Amino acid sequence: MKRHYFLVLLFLVRIGFSQDAQEVKKYTLDASQFYGTVLLHDPGIAHLIDGHPTGVILGYNRKTYGSKEWEGLYNYPDYGFSFVYQNMDNETLGENFGVYAHYNFYFFKRNLQFRIGQGIAYTTNPYDRETNFRNNAYGSDFLSSTYAMFNYHKENILEGFGFKAGISLIHYSNANFRAPNTSTNTFAFNAGLTYDLDGGKKLEYLPKAEKTKFTEPIKYNLVFRSGVNESDVIGSGQFGFVILSAYADKRLGRKSAIQLGADVFFSNFLKELIRFQATSFPEMNVAPDTDYKRAGVFVGHELFINKISLITQLGYYVYYPFDFEGRVYNRVGLKRYFGEKVFGSITLRAHGAAAEAVSFGVGVRL
Repeated sequence: MKRHYFLVLLFLVRIGFSQDAQEVKKYTLDASQFYGTVLLHDPGIAHLIDGHPTGVILGYNRKTYGSKEWEGLYNYPDYGFSFVYQNMDNETLGENFGVYAHYNFYFFKRNLQFRIGQGIAYTTNPYDRETNFRNNAYGSDFLSSTYAMFNYHKENILEGFGFKAGISLIHYSNANFRAPNTSTNTFAFNAGLTYDLDGGKKLEYLPKAEKTKFTEPIKYNLVFRSGVNESDVIGSGQFGFVILSAYADKRLGRKSAIQLGADVFFSNFLKELIRFQATSFPEMNVAPDTDYKRAGVFVGHELFINKISLITQLGYYVYYPFDFEGRVYNRVGLKRYFGEKVFGSITLRAHGAAAEAVSFGVGVRL
């Protein structure tokens, strides 16, 4: 499953970043060192916060100059791949190695850069019942990881070399693929260098397209999602799940759309959790025949960036026979469109900050 997750993510990233061969191509490299601390987002990881993580962030970037309309809409961002090495400065947590796809967005005359990256990380010392039982943050070797950077960014100061410095936030979690999964968030200060592979050759940005009114009728979406997860009970086992979703969306312009829809959840890990609580904790008053299925309604937003879009949704379970983490849920993830109607997705569903599962989905927009 971990190998399949990695391959699907790289496939979506590769096709999401694909461009026409005739476009202007300009590439840059960057390297930053960082020093930080693990934030105490959960009292359960207090025993793991006794040092200051350090590491490096390496980036390979493709610059845009307005060859496509979306590039001008987002002020000519960069996109590319990055690598993060992090020494957690804690023997229990070990070291993390991550590969990511990222976007760089620019503000204040391109002096402020915001980078957002999503990828897969490998941790050297995950939880083990016998040899590393104190690591309740990482329950598996491979983790879903997200990082963000806010940098003062100045390119081509001298013969292609530039400088960047700012702050970073690095998140590691396996989204309950395997328990335990308390996760970590590292806040860090970073500084480093950039290098233009063309030696500082300057290219002109194409003028942004004139703003025109964008309209589109309401569209209807059907999505099938699936994956594997485990409850918070360590050793309870991993089980597959299926989510069926239907929603309508209405474009507000070229960048965004609002959504309204419903989900039906078939979460097989809840079958085992219901059985476990009914037999082992009678004081919880859980009937062994309690239905494991759930249904919810949600509102959402979709942000369109080229053929990839970012979705954020907030939902409420209207059918909720078994109490698990509360009735409110949230979903965030990426979609990649294949033509006008078909799309693939990778999404994370959680209850507040408590992740339940990563889902892989396919859908149609009619």
